[in-house]
Amino acid sequence: KHAENMYYFSELALTLNAPENGTAPTDSRWRPDQRLMENGRWDEANVEKQRLEEKQRLSRKRREAEAARATEDGTPYDPYKPLWFERKKDPVTQELAHVYKGGYWESKEKQDWSLCPDIF
Repeated sequence: KHAENMYYFSELALTLNAPENGTAPTDSRWRPDQRLMENGRWDEANVEKQRLEEKQRLSRKRREAEAARATEDGTPYDPYKPLWFERKKDPVTQELAHVYKGGYWESKEKQDWSLCPDIF
């Protein structure tokens, strides 16, 4: 119904980005720029997108500086690692893949997102 007003997306496609209560604060459905865009507030969405990208750049620069300092000092440095995935070699293709290592569903059940970084 009214598909012409929704770029002819299917109902499934239209609902994929719908916010869902109880998900991690890092879930991409919580991106503030995306919410603004979906509400037709294009100028505000663009400003917010720029803010988020700058925040990401600063975070990356901070990690790179920490790694460089650790290398200079000869101290161990634990690089950034995803919370719920780990890189493993696929036994069939021999390519690196991100494999779920657990923890998300337990955090969701407890509503304990204390391990999540502030990315937005």
